[in-house]
Amino acid sequence: MKTTLIVISVIAALVFISQIYFIMAKTETQPYSILKTEDNFEIRLYPAATMASVKLSAKSYKEVSSTGFRKLASYIFGGNNSSKSIAMTTPVHMDISDSLSTMSFVMPAEYSTNDLPKPNDPNIIISKSEQEYIAAIQFGGYADDAEIKKYAAKLEKALQAKGIEYFGNFRFLGYNAPYQFLGRTNEVIVNVKWVE
Repeated sequence: MKTTLIVISVIAALVFISQIYFIMAKTETQPYSILKTEDNFEIRLYPAATMASVKLSAKSYKEVSSTGFRKLASYIFGGNNSSKSIAMTTPVHMDISDSLSTMSFVMPAEYSTNDLPKPNDPNIIISKSEQEYIAAIQFGGYADDAEIKKYAAKLEKALQAKGIEYFGNFRFLGYNAPYQFLGRTNEVIVNVKWVE
């Protein structure tokens, strides 16, 4: 009994330490400027960024996140014509729809579309995103379709209340590895018409 308690205590301590590591670890994050802060959302300006993207016939968060992540992770972990590893960044972008969904990884700022290795998977597209104005609402915990829809509805209602015009799909941004339990960050975003 005493040995079991010691083993459980050691495992619990290791899990706790690993969670602190994930929270404290420095991962490059896609830069943006905050233009306006409201009670439960922000208006941001995202500059152009280099992205690796894959289109999927998946229609749910679970399908997009598992299939898309596997394909894009393979690319950055050496599945390219140079067998080169590329650092993981945050957030992971997901545009989930009933017709065609997309997952994208933001490439580290040191890369452009011209100097990234070519993916082995022909379905992975390297491109540069356009500068965009977006509204973002944040939530914690683990994401799923219900949570994403819930926060998309909250963001939509808040934008309508403020008279802010939005367009396009509501998209999801995920910031944490699946095995990080503490300090999780998720966001739902949508493009807005904004004049500075």
